[in-house]
Amino acid sequence: MQNKLVIDIHSFSYKKKGIPQDHSGNGGGFVFDCRGILNPGRIEEFKAQTGNDIGVQDYLETKTEFPKFFEAVKSMLSISIENYLERGFENLQISFGCTGGQHRSVYSAIKTAAFIREQFPQASVQIHHDEQLHLNLSSVSDR
Repeated sequence: MQNKLVIDIHSFSYKKKGIPQDHSGNGGGFVFDCRGILNPGRIEEFKAQTGNDIGVQDYLETKTEFPKFFEAVKSMLSISIENYLERGFENLQISFGCTGGQHRSVYSAIKTAAFIREQFPQASVQIHHDEQLHLNLSSVSDR
């Protein structure tokens, strides 16, 4: 029997801990830099919030280039995930970084997890917000 593809998705801060290590032994995966998207953390009402909050999500969806960025991410990931599933691979790591690991990277990880769960239900998805350990992942919005 073929093992299930496990996809680990990380949000992280470039400034604090840097790019997460891949502990699967495969040495890498995708790393997406979200710093090219306007930072909601620079707006007073969003400073204490995270990418898990609706206000931040709405801002990213309507006031930034996030939708265009995310379409490109989905396109690239789909190619590899389909290939990994066909070849029986067991691990894939996907990481999203931004300045503080609070807004853009968190929302990118949330959206990506939802996309993969919907499009590739045969894969197992685990999400890790490396700078936001207090987030209750069972309540993460899959917008």
